[in-house]
Amino acid sequence: MTFTQQANHIFNQAIRDYHLTDNVDTPIKNPYDRDSIDYSLYLKCWIDTVQWHYEDIIRNPHIDPTEALALKRRIDRSNQDRTDLVENIDSYFRQIFSDVTPMADARLNTESPAWAVDRLSILALKIYHMREQVERQDASAEHKARCQAKLDVLLEQQKDLSLAIDQLLEDYKDGRKVMKVYRQMKMYNDPSTNPVLYKQSKEA
Repeated sequence: MTFTQQANHIFNQAIRDYHLTDNVDTPIKNPYDRDSIDYSLYLKCWIDTVQWHYEDIIRNPHIDPTEALALKRRIDRSNQDRTDLVENIDSYFRQIFSDVTPMADARLNTESPAWAVDRLSILALKIYHMREQVERQDASAEHKARCQAKLDVLLEQQKDLSLAIDQLLEDYKDGRKVMKVYRQMKMYNDPSTNPVLYKQSKEA
């Protein structure tokens, strides 16, 4: 089994498990060993799945403003958790390839493997929910046809992205590419670099 076959299987499992209750407050029950990459992949997709539904809820034009603000705060925390987890997954890959000596002409990649895996997780969610639209009993034939066309594209994209990730990992393994990781260094979450926050701190 390739890495992406394993990842896509776990992503689909997390999405199915979430939709047993379809509730953003459902506690996660990660079935994998905490120190395994499988655990991180399941957690990654669970976070993405919950946030997908946060984004649905907050777009309700009739949502109470107080509730919307509280939900925006949850989305912010979820985004930070997502970023932290992607960086942890990159640390896993960096450890895996730590003994590889890159070739003299080894090249860099535009993104780290974990950020590509992040896109693969989101893609699994798009496929699940687009398939829901194709199968909607209350939808028109035209709606279903449009969604089927989109689903076909998403499935092709999943196949291509999966292959590209597996090929990238092979390139790292064989030294054809250099494994480098750059942290996101988001400034707006840091009280020392967000001017709104550090100016308030000085005023207090």
